[in-house]
Amino acid sequence: MESPQIRLSGIIDESVVDGPGIRYVIFTQGCKHNCKGCHNPNTHDENKGYLKLCDDIINDINETKYLSGVTFSGGEPFLQPDKCAYIAKRIKKEYNIIAYTGYLNEQLLELGKTNQAIIDFLSQIDILVDGPFILEQKSLDLKFKGSKNQRMILVKQSLCENKVILYDED
Repeated sequence: MESPQIRLSGIIDESVVDGPGIRYVIFTQGCKHNCKGCHNPNTHDENKGYLKLCDDIINDINETKYLSGVTFSGGEPFLQPDKCAYIAKRIKKEYNIIAYTGYLNEQLLELGKTNQAIIDFLSQIDILVDGPFILEQKSLDLKFKGSKNQRMILVKQSLCENKVILYDED
């Protein structure tokens, strides 16, 4: 299979603020949520950013030393679920995966009924930070989240038990 291209706004190869440990962060381009006070408004326009081969990202991840995991952020990664799933499936054995989304987990499961790529991507994720950023609920005291409404969900357990299981942040 030829490597697909993903539209990005950027990559950070060593981050400590986008999940526990040292993380490789993939910022996808494109978002329809338009959350007031968004931290990355430059990622909203689906026509901006740049294209990169998914295999080049995978190679870069594998060549980066001391990584704890990989984080998909944005923009909205679930606007390109097929490309994100492609990357996630190929790195899953080596790295823990976190994804940020403005959708609720329940919305993703519903969207996944007509778009299998959403389920394919979701099934590769260890922790999903879901929900839109709400400026009025912003808190700098939160670990790895921007606003109090957002949840850190243990995806595999949630899929198995058919209910949301939250990550214990302590």
